[in-house]
Amino acid sequence: MSDELTEGWEVPAFRAEVLREKRTRYAVAVFVINEGERVRTQLGKMAALSGEIDLVVADGGSTDGSLDEPFPASCGVRAVLTKTGPGKLSAQMRMAMAWAMREGYEGLVVIDGNNKDDPSAIPAFMRALDEGYDHVQGSRYVPGGRAINTPFSRHWGVKLLHAPMISLAAGSRCTDTTNGFRAYSRKFLLDPRVQPFRELFATYELHYYLAIRASRLGFRTCELPVTREYPADGKVPTKISGWRGNVNILKLLGRACLGKYDPEE
Repeated sequence: MSDELTEGWEVPAFRAEVLREKRTRYAVAVFVINEGERVRTQLGKMAALSGEIDLVVADGGSTDGSLDEPFPASCGVRAVLTKTGPGKLSAQMRMAMAWAMREGYEGLVVIDGNNKDDPSAIPAFMRALDEGYDHVQGSRYVPGGRAINTPFSRHWGVKLLHAPMISLAAGSRCTDTTNGFRAYSRKFLLDPRVQPFRELFATYELHYYLAIRASRLGFRTCELPVTREYPADGKVPTKISGWRGNVNILKLLGRACLGKYDPEE
């Protein structure tokens, strides 16, 4: 990719450990920070897909040793990107998206690395990209999707608040708007009306913004059935917790729905 095309991109500092050459049209980015055995289990499941789609780990700066070599290479991972600059999930997303675009991928599937999502759905996301969809949302709540052990507050928060708000802002029905299992086309990410490579996207707002922006700009969007399974007992794997965390999510959601992240025309 030319420097002219990437000029002005705001991407957090990161280091890239490239383990092998590019082999496929699409990549899948696994977002992780200190997920321990959860990410190791998930990458073990995803290893079987490494011949169909390049696996990329987008690490927010783990210190638990879960991604130490030679484990990623043993799972067929193509590259481990480690964010060293500021920001949370949206900064990791900007890092992974920018790297994938610079590497020439035609689309990027994204998935959380906490072993809640069933990666066997990844080929369906690839087919949707092949069919010309630009924003593909995984959903537990469409036919064929499964929501297993979803915490009560999460389930009804999505059903009664999060999904209706994004649906209204997007102008199209969305059913599982907190689910991070998604795919984006190169055409969508590089459209000058989208501009995802801005440092104002630091925490969780980029997922919300892209879902709304894709529909409002007339890009092809769809939802695909996925399975998301929470542990039957014990601590829920999440980086969002407590009253303050949930209030902050609502603030970010409100700003996205009001178009506060839209680029200046």
